[in-house]
Amino acid sequence: MSKRVAKQINSFKYKGEPIRITMGTLVLTALCVLLIIVATFTQLTLKHPYIPFDSLSFLAMETDEHAILHHFIKSYKYIPQIPVVFFIVALMGRKFGILAILMYIFLGLIFPIFALGGGVSYFFEYGFGYILAFIPAIFFAGTLLKGKTDFLRVFLISLIGVLIIHVLGILYMFFIATLRHAPMDLVTSWIMSQSGVQIFYDIFFAMIAIFAGRQMRKLLWIVMC
Repeated sequence: MSKRVAKQINSFKYKGEPIRITMGTLVLTALCVLLIIVATFTQLTLKHPYIPFDSLSFLAMETDEHAILHHFIKSYKYIPQIPVVFFIVALMGRKFGILAILMYIFLGLIFPIFALGGGVSYFFEYGFGYILAFIPAIFFAGTLLKGKTDFLRVFLISLIGVLIIHVLGILYMFFIATLRHAPMDLVTSWIMSQSGVQIFYDIFFAMIAIFAGRQMRKLLWIVMC
């Protein structure tokens, strides 16, 4: 990066100017759709502290420090799709962010680009509500991102935006479970797998994604406008 561009980025004061509709922004929106698809099939192995129910009995019997440490650390397979959605709205804004999600949904109802496949029948998948919930979450985040992005604002956007996705996703899951007459233990396991520890990771990585997206938006605005 040249010193001139770096100086422009550092001195640039974003005032909420919208990115203009050009062939370049439409191509970039299409690339954002590709980014969502890639994130859908990307798994990150993360580790976090974990307190199992047998903690006291395990500590009473086990003396090896390595085994004790391993017992209280749990690996988690994390799919970074939701942070990517927040990155896109931070980069492209509300209008193009929603457009990217609509394109993703449209393509997914034709081609198998969703996590469990694709096609019109995906309307009846338990997890489809999470995808539909991207739209109101982007609308909310994009509205609040018009202006400065201090830490508190980004935290609130991430917190409320992620909760919008998970709450609507869970409600849709209950709706599909009712149609399918699915047993409650199956629904509970689905909720825990989709909205358990995932929520905390989503909030954390969504904040990072928003900050990264806003920095890239400065460069994008300078280059394309």
